[in-house]
Amino acid sequence: MKTQASGKHKSMKAKIYPAYFLLGAVILYFALYLVPGILGIYFSFTNWNAYSSKMHFVGFQNFVKIFSIGENYLFYIKNTLLFTAVTTTVKTVLGLVFALMLNTGIAAKSVHRSILFSPVILSFLITGIVFRSILNPATGMLNTILRDIGLAPLAASWLVDPHIAFFSVMGVDVWKGAGYLMVIYLAGLQAIPSTYYDAAAIDGAGYFQRLWNVTLPLLMPSIVVVVVLNILYGLRVFDIIYVLTNGGPGNLTEVINTVVFEQFSQGAYALANSLSTLLFLVMAAIGFLLIRAMNRRIVQA
Repeated sequence: MKTQASGKHKSMKAKIYPAYFLLGAVILYFALYLVPGILGIYFSFTNWNAYSSKMHFVGFQNFVKIFSIGENYLFYIKNTLLFTAVTTTVKTVLGLVFALMLNTGIAAKSVHRSILFSPVILSFLITGIVFRSILNPATGMLNTILRDIGLAPLAASWLVDPHIAFFSVMGVDVWKGAGYLMVIYLAGLQAIPSTYYDAAAIDGAGYFQRLWNVTLPLLMPSIVVVVVLNILYGLRVFDIIYVLTNGGPGNLTEVINTVVFEQFSQGAYALANSLSTLLFLVMAAIGFLLIRAMNRRIVQA
């Protein structure tokens, strides 16, 4: 009986033992993510600010202000959605094109992969400083090259012109992020068995037929990951815009997170939390709907 009880005790201990390794991570998650997140949602319904020692519950007052026509917050939300839509589309397509090109027998493809992936390694701070120099309207390398090759009319104030500043920021973000998506796509492409392509070739399918009927359906899990990651990144973008334009010229390149940063800096803590809460809800809703829709398409494929 003692042996049997001892065996059960050891078996129970063996089952519980792996949980000890999770304990530290769970504590950190609760202390640094879950609790602050819940408190942030609560503060978004208050008038907490740096100019008063008292904090009162004000309901949806902050959210009403965000959606008021007279305020600029709707413009910042529109900018965030525009940035997300454009950069997600371009990076998703460009990353796929790079992956398809470098998944073939091209010479020195490891070198090409390294070159295309290298921007990912750079921090946003370094990227921003470098491109602020490159895109300088007077002394920047881009305008200098355009003038030297006889394309002076194309030289522009890339980060200052109200008409193109936001798209210049998007271009820098695409340059930095496309290589990361390329790696995800390459992993997906290399997991596709060659027998599918052999069967399609026997049936007389051309390159684009194989791409449409074999590659893209089998690559759908990778596409889901890429699209979801890009949308979530685009909705919470901050670093690249802050470093390149700091929201300028004027407020034309402001997005939700740059405004959150400014509101916190000005002491409007409750309003900043309201914007963060709104962003969280939008991200959660879009992520859930997108994953659900794409997983349904994967099952159908």
